[in-house]
Amino acid sequence: QVQLVESGGGLVQPGGSLRLSCAASGRSFSTYIMGWYRQAPGKERERVASIDWTKRDIVYADSVKGRFTISRDSAQNMLSLQMNTLEPEGTAIYYCNTVPAGDEYWGQETQGTGSS
Repeated sequence: QVQLVESGGGLVQPGGSLRLSCAASGRSFSTYIMGWYRQAPGKERERVASIDWTKRDIVYADSVKGRFTISRDSAQNMLSLQMNTLEPEGTAIYYCNTVPAGDEYWGQETQGTGSS
């Protein structure tokens, strides 16, 4: 069974940091562009960061540039998102998925919040 399992969410004070992890199993995603997405209450899901298999093509949404850092360890089939200087507006459910997103990969989400 192919799965993407997110972890690392939590409650932090504004200005704090969280690190999200995504563990892939069932297949290798080493040749896929991978991304982090989030969905805030009442809003559409949006992609906040993506990284290609070379790790050279990295794209961030304007709302997180300079504060979030996406990384991957293809050998471990892992994807990470370091979130610094969190803002209350960043409160959302965070997901990892391929880019473009595969419906079959939406899985357990992890909630990150920038509010106390």
